[in-house]
Amino acid sequence: MIAALSDNLALAALALAIEACVGYPDALLRAVGHPVTWIGALIGWLDERLNRESLRPFACRIAGAAAILFVTVIAFAIGAALQAAALSAPHGIALLAVLASSLFAQRSLHEHVADVAQSLDHSLEQGRASVARIVGRDVSRLDVAGVSRAAIESLAENFSDGVVGPVVFTVLFGLPGALIYKSVNTADSMIGHKTMRYEAFGWASARLDDLLNLPAARLAAGLIAIGAATAGHSSRAALTACRRDAAKHASPNAGWPEAAMAGALGLRLGGPRSYETRRVDGAWLGSGRSDANAADIGRALLIYRRAASALWLSMALGAALLLVCWSG
Repeated sequence: MIAALSDNLALAALALAIEACVGYPDALLRAVGHPVTWIGALIGWLDERLNRESLRPFACRIAGAAAILFVTVIAFAIGAALQAAALSAPHGIALLAVLASSLFAQRSLHEHVADVAQSLDHSLEQGRASVARIVGRDVSRLDVAGVSRAAIESLAENFSDGVVGPVVFTVLFGLPGALIYKSVNTADSMIGHKTMRYEAFGWASARLDDLLNLPAARLAAGLIAIGAATAGHSSRAALTACRRDAAKHASPNAGWPEAAMAGALGLRLGGPRSYETRRVDGAWLGSGRSDANAADIGRALLIYRRAASALWLSMALGAALLLVCWSG
């Protein structure tokens, strides 16, 4: 057990380092796509065949539960086969880390959010266009503060979903665990919406995603607090905002990293926002100012980099400690 956990920690740390250095190359994306797009294609296929208007709500929930069960079983089988094949080859852990690195999004997340700040420096319209690539809300009426808050909120939430979550499941269950996590997270983003089409069919995916993200969201908030302390901001303010405001968020998880980032930056995040089909009167997280700007996005990115570094360092130290204990 200790040996397996040590191996998984080493795998996660190496995969995170690889992804930070090279990301997912554009040439590879153009040639074969990305694991998330493959998972998304499977979910879309199941949606087309199982999510029928003729189904009653309960039957539609059962169909949705069957769909996410099928997706997770496929993810586990592929992950287990790839892990076994990689570890049987020379330098198998390095090969496995390359495969696992495709499931982390720390580099691409940083690039997308940094692009919003750079675009805002040129014009509000360019800022809206950039932030529309990473959020689902209606950006057409957002002012500079609204664009900036949306980018920072996306950075905080996706630090949990796109970085910490895959790391946690890689550490616990290796590549199969990371693939299962990513599959559920992708399903939630595609069908886990409270719309007429998906409220019943996506129910199981949304609830399972909530469950899997419980530890990651809280760990992400703690890492953001550490990142704040090392970046010249207040970790106490970050943790205070978590305790006071995280539960106000509509999601049981997203409020934790978002509140931590709001407290660290002295901002208010969240609040009312509009989507294509509805308006959400979201609660405000944090007690600071709401007039965020591109400079605040830059400060959030610094905290994010420090938090990601703290995550990587903790894994590397944990793997070394477990290795020493196992050897002794």
